[in-house]
Amino acid sequence: MSSTTDETGGGRPQKTGGKDHKKPTAEALRGAIQLGIGYTVGNLTSKPDRDVLMQDFYVVESVFLPSEGSNLTPAHHYPDFRFKNYAPLAFRYFRELFGIKPDDYLYSICKEPLIELSNPGASSSWFYLTSDDEFIIKTVQHKEAEFLQKLLPGYYMNLNQNPRTLLPKFYGLYCIQCGGVNIRLVVMNNILPRSLKMHYKYDLKGSTYKRRASRKERSKSSPTFKDLDFQEMHEGLYFDADTYSALMKTLQRDCRVLESFKIMDYSLLLGIHVLDRKMRGRGGRGDSKRQGGQKVLYSTARESIQGDGKAAEPLADADDDTMGGIPAKHKEEKLLIFLGIIDILQSYRLIKKVEHSWKALVHDGDTVSVHRPNFYADRFLKFMGGTVFKKIHPLRGASSKRKRNSIQCRSASQEVLSTVKEESQEERRAQSLEKLDSIDDTDTHSSQKPDVIPSSTRLDPAISAATLSSAYSIDDVTTEPQTENRTSSSTLALEDSVPPLPGTPESGLDVYL
Repeated sequence: MSSTTDETGGGRPQKTGGKDHKKPTAEALRGAIQLGIGYTVGNLTSKPDRDVLMQDFYVVESVFLPSEGSNLTPAHHYPDFRFKNYAPLAFRYFRELFGIKPDDYLYSICKEPLIELSNPGASSSWFYLTSDDEFIIKTVQHKEAEFLQKLLPGYYMNLNQNPRTLLPKFYGLYCIQCGGVNIRLVVMNNILPRSLKMHYKYDLKGSTYKRRASRKERSKSSPTFKDLDFQEMHEGLYFDADTYSALMKTLQRDCRVLESFKIMDYSLLLGIHVLDRKMRGRGGRGDSKRQGGQKVLYSTARESIQGDGKAAEPLADADDDTMGGIPAKHKEEKLLIFLGIIDILQSYRLIKKVEHSWKALVHDGDTVSVHRPNFYADRFLKFMGGTVFKKIHPLRGASSKRKRNSIQCRSASQEVLSTVKEESQEERRAQSLEKLDSIDDTDTHSSQKPDVIPSSTRLDPAISAATLSSAYSIDDVTTEPQTENRTSSSTLALEDSVPPLPGTPESGLDVYL
């Protein structure tokens, strides 16, 4: 009996050994996945917590699980298989970072049978969904598993800096050796909840070369469309300014991380639920996830783009009917958007360079999906930020209303100011009147003083001259009744009031008289 194994990756298992090797059935594969994860994660709980070291990213633990059981493994009714667990301590740290407890992880994966999903892509991978809608299990190729293992140290650093991301969240990497084949698996977060009907699904790359859903895909009950289909079916999805800014900022940060790892050919998986239609589309098992409370942090689309990137409790409205979707609009329809970046395990290796060079000779090199990582990221962001996602601009009517309101506010404030000004003017006027009254009273008392200068026109000329030229007060000038000795009296008065002129004798006044 041959014991060779083939390094096949994703896709349906194929027998590569001798005739005695039996290909595992889909049921046997699902059972082996649940049994292997249950055993390895359960044993991991006995290991003490410690910091993740560099060598932890390259550790591979292997255990053989025969159908009859052993001293360490339980008996089962599946074919014998070997189960490998890659970087167990590193992935345990990732699960703890997202708030996943070991019991919850095992409960989600092992409690009920896994649900097989159809795959619209060209990778021929199998997809399994846990019954509580939390996790996706995907089969991957040997090169993809190898690339993820090399990526883990940088992935660890990125998650430490920012756990809120639209990149895939990997919770485990495993391999099942059964029936002469190797089947590699990754456990990831689920992007599209089954409990809400996705009225539209898109796989978007920002490319236009052959980016249209096939007839076979369109005939499905829930088809997955592509870039050209989106441009024909939607004019863009509109978000409020804050949501649009947060979404594009998250996409830009994630694309720069992928570019630094030389990753390309990734896609944005986009699910659109129309709120105006029936809310619950598929019903059933997905509801139990929210009734029991969300176990995984940062798992919804809304959590992935909002917040400061620090570990926190789930959003307050994570358990409502929106299921963590991002509110958006398309024409008059209200939408919920679910999205995430997928298929990031494609490195720009030699085979991709050759593929791009060949396609560039036949078609426009800028439109094909395979491209240099930096150009791919720029084209991806330009398509998402300009064609797919758009910002809601304030309506003219709303701005006119705000202008009218501001004008009314200014008018009201001006009225208040004018009223205050009038009141202050009245107060000042009253104060002025009081001052005038007090001045009038003072003038009345001072008017009782006798006039110094008589009003008679017969005033002696000498007295008038003396009065005009006197340096003393007018009040000192006195007048006497006119008698025969008028001249002598005036002379005496002048002698007292007028100083002698310079250069004249003191008796010069008699000469002038």
